[in-house]
Amino acid sequence: MKKILALLLLAALCAGTAWYALPLWPATIPAGGLNLSVRQGSSLARLANDLQRQEVAPAFVVQAVARIRGSARKLRAGEYLFESPQTVADILSAIEAGNAKQLAVTVVEGSRLSDVYALLAGAPAQPGVATFAAGTLPARSALREALASDAISAGASATAPFDSLLEGYFFPDTYFVAPGSSATALLRLMHKRMREELARAWEQRSPDTPLKTPYEALILASIIEKETGREADRPLVGSVFVNRLRIGMRLQTDPTVIYGLGDKFDGNLRKVDLQTDSPYNTYTRNGLPPTPISLPGRASLRAAVAPPASEFLYFVARGDGSSEFSRNLAEHNRAVAKYQLGR
Repeated sequence: MKKILALLLLAALCAGTAWYALPLWPATIPAGGLNLSVRQGSSLARLANDLQRQEVAPAFVVQAVARIRGSARKLRAGEYLFESPQTVADILSAIEAGNAKQLAVTVVEGSRLSDVYALLAGAPAQPGVATFAAGTLPARSALREALASDAISAGASATAPFDSLLEGYFFPDTYFVAPGSSATALLRLMHKRMREELARAWEQRSPDTPLKTPYEALILASIIEKETGREADRPLVGSVFVNRLRIGMRLQTDPTVIYGLGDKFDGNLRKVDLQTDSPYNTYTRNGLPPTPISLPGRASLRAAVAPPASEFLYFVARGDGSSEFSRNLAEHNRAVAKYQLGR
């Protein structure tokens, strides 16, 4: 019995030693170096699987080392390059410290231009290295002038508020930038990406779309983006708005009213807000608002220009992130009673 206990104790000691030796596990670095992208919000499991896919180290080793080091929640987004021999612990250490050759800047779909400015102004930095060089975040007027020659700007309404003329023009995505780079350069790249995405979507528009210009498509896509966070619902949300535009029915969408309120919006949309006329109040005015109200993603652009054929004219939130669609007011009222009023 004592021999068995001794053997079990020895096995446990060996296992413990092996466990704590895992950080020294050698990483297999390809001859040309290892380029590793860690996106904003990436999980440890995703990183481990990526390293295993590239035959750098087994996923279970990466996860075990991360847990030993306590680095599972300390991963920093960026584009990393590893060239010399490394251990798994070395790789994790570099990612924890944010020692990237490029840093990740993520602009979320549905953001406003003001959100982008706030993000770039407060972008995270490497220790002692700023993400963007000082003085490279332009005033809106300067940015507008820099982009004035872009074809997409030609569709903007002459009566649109000055600060909103650039709204919607920047494609939301994760961008990798070199430390100390120009914020203006990133904004130009985002603008170029949106022009390309919008042009691609416009080429795929339905022949019978009521939208007359790519700019109108951008406006509608920005509304769809704010109306639902559920990608599967965006096509039908797009069909509701397109159907309304076809028959001259007002869009009656809360996000446009909220956008028009600006800093006056306190998180509570009141009946008086819906009744107070403004260029962005789609309850009091026909057609589209004068400018986009957010930065739409690819799915919303597609939903704006080529939604599926439907007879839907209404939709209401079910409370679980999805929407209930209705063909007429009677159906809609029943849906509101069920999902909003709990009747």
